[in-house]
Amino acid sequence: MDKKYNISVEATLEVIGGKWKPVILCHLINGKKRTGELKRLIPNITQKMLTQQLRELEQAGIINRKVYNQVPPKVEYELSEYGETLKDVLHRLCLWGENHIRRTYGETESHLEESVLNK
Repeated sequence: MDKKYNISVEATLEVIGGKWKPVILCHLINGKKRTGELKRLIPNITQKMLTQQLRELEQAGIINRKVYNQVPPKVEYELSEYGETLKDVLHRLCLWGENHIRRTYGETESHLEESVLNK
């Protein structure tokens, strides 16, 4: 049975929605990251949740997972070609968030640890 959507944004949110997927994707805009790097960049995410979210993004074709045959094992994640098509959307979400912080709190520095847009 084909999936039916009432509005197209439902399809977008089904793939990249939730608390952590957009955050992960915003970090991957700037290039490849290892799991440990992502965990350090997103300190409030559990390892289990990070792994789950990365798997779901990989299954959706949004990110690529590259495993290097070495000891210790090395795994890198990056946006896939398809995932690259989300860059403009993600940049706009980040920009909107920075403007929202500024509007709500009057500044961004004390309320925003790191800006993806400034990298």
